Amino acid sequence: MKKEMVFALAALFFMTLSITGVYAGENKNKWITVSKNENDITGDGKEDIIEIKGIPYEEGQEYLKEMKLLIAASNGKEYEAKLEGGIRPGVQFVDLNHDEVKDILVSVETGGSGGLSNSYLYTLKEFQLTDLTVPDPLVINGQFHNGYKASIMIQETGKSVTFDLRNRGADYEKSGLFLNGKLSEPTELMVDGYSALKPAAVDGKKNGLIGVQAISGANHTDWIANVESTWIYESGKWIVKDTKILEGKGKGNRH
Repeated sequence: MKKEMVFALAALFFMTLSITGVYAGENKNKWITVSKNENDITGDGKEDIIEIKGIPYEEGQEYLKEMKLLIAASNGKEYEAKLEGGIRPGVQFVDLNHDEVKDILVSVETGGSGGLSNSYLYTLKEFQLTDLTVPDPLVINGQFHNGYKASIMIQETGKSVTFDLRNRGADYEKSGLFLNGKLSEPTELMVDGYSALKPAAVDGKKNGLIGVQAISGANHTDWIANVESTWIYESGKWIVKDTKILEGKGKGNRH
């Protein structure tokens, strides 16, 4: 009798562990609502519900390992788009393809040391969810030169700048990047993707986007410049209208 009781208790114990593990797994992969907005994004004059949901990597942590955009439209249907993981997702509603209906611009910080972000752009005009896709970052070539100098060239526009970095010479010598002012070996600069991609009026008229890309040297704290690009959506594609190269101040906030 005692032996049967022991087996029964043991079975109950392992069953409890199994159930607890299932619930723990469910809680670990529980979707939470990160943001919720109401706006007319179909053009029918009625408000739709736009939510961003995510699954935290760990309970209580800011980083979301999975995210999705959910739309409960005024026609009673639901629409969904997958987003990459990250932190601090934000959503803006602005007509970027110039069809007189607000589009959905979602930005998600990657959470890495480079301060990068991923952006997504969708339209739900006439209840058709379409990925408009944001413009790709500029292709920028950058490299160090003898004499503590560095240059960058924007491939799309041909615009180029050379920077005099002699005030950082001691640090470069200490790191071994330069030896008596001469580059130890050919070294390219670090060219990041977008740290920001925000709506803005282009030429004071149509809505467009302004992107910011950071250029660094020996590491991400060795900030050399920011490159700003201005974009407008025309004939179904993004056109770069202008670029600016803004010299950095060395170590510190790059954005």
